[in-house]
Amino acid sequence: MEKFKLEVAEAIAKALEKDRNEIIDEIEKPKDKKMGDFAYPCFKLSKEFKKSPALIAEEIKEKIVASENIEKVEVVSGYLNFFIKNQNIVESIMCEIIEKKENYLESVEGAGKNVCIDYSAPNIAKPFHIGHLRSTVIGKAIYNIYKKLGYNVIGINYLGDFGTQFGLVIEGYKRWGTEYNLEKDPIKSLVDIYVRTNEAAKEDETIKENARANFKALENGEAEVTEMWKKFRALSLKEYERIYKILGVTFDSYNGEAYYNDKMEEIVNILREKNVMVKSEGAMVVELKGHELPCMILKSNGSTTYTTRDLAAALDRKRVYDFDKSIYVTSYEQILHFTQMFKVAKHIVGEEYAKRMVHVPFGMVLGKGGKKISTRGGINVTLEDILNEAITKSKEILEEKGKTFENIDEISRMIGVGAIIFNDLKNNRIKDEIFNLEDMLKFEGETGPYVQYMYVRTKSILEKSKVNEEEYKSNNLIFKLLKEKEEVNLIKELSRVKEIIKQAANEYEPSLITRYVIDIASLFSKYYNEHQIIIEDRELMKVRLALVYATNMIIKECLEILGIKCPDKM
Repeated sequence: MEKFKLEVAEAIAKALEKDRNEIIDEIEKPKDKKMGDFAYPCFKLSKEFKKSPALIAEEIKEKIVASENIEKVEVVSGYLNFFIKNQNIVESIMCEIIEKKENYLESVEGAGKNVCIDYSAPNIAKPFHIGHLRSTVIGKAIYNIYKKLGYNVIGINYLGDFGTQFGLVIEGYKRWGTEYNLEKDPIKSLVDIYVRTNEAAKEDETIKENARANFKALENGEAEVTEMWKKFRALSLKEYERIYKILGVTFDSYNGEAYYNDKMEEIVNILREKNVMVKSEGAMVVELKGHELPCMILKSNGSTTYTTRDLAAALDRKRVYDFDKSIYVTSYEQILHFTQMFKVAKHIVGEEYAKRMVHVPFGMVLGKGGKKISTRGGINVTLEDILNEAITKSKEILEEKGKTFENIDEISRMIGVGAIIFNDLKNNRIKDEIFNLEDMLKFEGETGPYVQYMYVRTKSILEKSKVNEEEYKSNNLIFKLLKEKEEVNLIKELSRVKEIIKQAANEYEPSLITRYVIDIASLFSKYYNEHQIIIEDRELMKVRLALVYATNMIIKECLEILGIKCPDKM
């Protein structure tokens, strides 16, 4: 639809005697299809022309000359509504999709530009619980969106693998390590050791002292404690990798907090040299305009802070990746932290790079009724438990429907995991997510299984047609045969996919793609229910199959961007 949008902008620009580039970004897509294909609001012109928006719209309309593609222009409440000839849209869009096929969504927009995405970031020696799901899933979707636009994307898992808690874990391991089987169940063992040591420390001050000494030794790189820490980290990562594999998530870097342990002195020195640190109650801070709380760089005991590490990471990423964007995907609880860190970052990476740093916040995961998910019978609910439950229930649903696929376990995994990811990405990320497994596994409504099922249906139609794919992927098809209302509506929606992906990148909002693919599935369902596709009229059948193929391809591409796999059968 981009070429039609350009033509509309050109027509308006000519009527107003303005540059087309001043107009194009103002053009909107009406929410109601009855209001046309494009709309131009005239409200901003009132001040310039000293007339009402409605009158300005009427005057512009009078100056617009009919063209090959613009069928008519209407004025509604200060808007100019443009209607593009349906047949022109159908032929233009379908020709492009069939010509480019699986390369239809490929883009070079981000060629030569690096985007760092910091996401997931679980804490070593702790369970990978459902709270980490959102960062992991949203981060991966944003990663895929930028990848699709041609950027070189670097996925970073900034592990929580350093901190005073490791002093306690090390102390507990020294005392009671032989009582636990770390190899068999590392995360549970490490959590039990931490809890036990923490409780014991309340009664025995020497445990606290030893824990502080252990952490100091770890900071200094002493061999014995460093080896223990490396063991804890490796065992934890092995556990996390199993979950990442289920989710289909990989990373390009696992540089966590510990990686920057020897890189923070430079940060402190830079801030000292720039004379932006001041002493406050024994600590060293950077005061920030617009914030009551200053940004702490050094604690009163001389140790660094979480912010100091983030600044060291920012400088390292600038040097290593020369990023065009550096994106941080964390909960909205860290908004203040990143606001402060970005303000201080201008002193470390420079103002230009600091402007390229973006915090992408998201809401909490809540259970049915809006309650926070934390325990089940007193035991922490791990993400792995929930993923396995979703896979098991998906298999049960398929079996209840009488499905007996050879690869039913693989299909159940795609449906169960896909349902969880889809539900997480369905609404605006800043909203709290309601986690109700029963609802998200439904095969109807706004769910992952429903969209997957529509993909399976398109694939099944193409197979049942017995038409060689070269025939419905041919450049010689007569697309003017596609003129039914449901066909036109579906094609118009398919034409928006590139625009939606770009918007999702600009707003760091995967839900735009999720909502879009729900609309595609719904429009295809209406089309399928209203019109036969496998028919005697060979030429009409081929163009309808081409539309089914286009729908199939775009649903699959969108789901893959979201991190969801498409089963061949359901």
